[in-house]
Amino acid sequence: MTMVKSPLLDARELLEIGAASAAGQGHGVAMALVHELAASLGKAIDAKDPHTMAHSEEVAEVAKALAIALAMPRHAAQYVHVAGHLHDIGKIGVPDAILGKPGALDPAEWSCMQAHPAIGADILAPLSSLARTGIVEMVRAHHERYDGRGYPDGLRGRDIPLGARVITVADSLSAMLQTRPYRPAMGYEEAVREIVRCAGTQFDPDVVDAFLACGDKMRRLILSCRTAAEKKRPPHRLDANSSRLPGSPAPVA
Repeated sequence: MTMVKSPLLDARELLEIGAASAAGQGHGVAMALVHELAASLGKAIDAKDPHTMAHSEEVAEVAKALAIALAMPRHAAQYVHVAGHLHDIGKIGVPDAILGKPGALDPAEWSCMQAHPAIGADILAPLSSLARTGIVEMVRAHHERYDGRGYPDGLRGRDIPLGARVITVADSLSAMLQTRPYRPAMGYEEAVREIVRCAGTQFDPDVVDAFLACGDKMRRLILSCRTAAEKKRPPHRLDANSSRLPGSPAPVA
């Protein structure tokens, strides 16, 4: 039996080709092309599981908005945006049976899941433009916790790259608002309360303050991502998450 190689396994090659084709055209052009490829790869990862519709897009957009709210320089916010698209690329190396398991993971499965940030960083590390801009570090550290109890390296506080601290909040918000095989989606206000509750333990308090200062902008960003994803979705595909967030008012006809 001939096994068909998944195009996702060529993620590094795709990014290398993109970076090479932009060489000599200026940093802005190169990063624009890398961003387009990163967005496409993020969508490919999300497409593996109907429960993660638009997740990478949501993380990228919310993370960029948070970076801007924190007054990060424009180029730094752009790097956070790209890292948001790529944050889960390491899930290429996690079996689908683990990603879609409806119950709790056993210790061996959880260890495999916890490897995905390091796998993602390893995939991206040979790309000098992503290493130089800190994107590789952000991908590796997006599951670190402010209290040092995260993974893969147990980094604490400001030892965690700022971009990763931003992506952690964006990733958690998007995940809480999506139905997953092991739990239903939270309502938006419940997710906000959880982020506030975990400030200083899981999340950087300064990033949480920036999130709260954005008000309802984050809800609108996520709704926009989901609406756009649904418009592009093949009609036969059923997704577990829709463009209406739990706890949101019904659309007015």
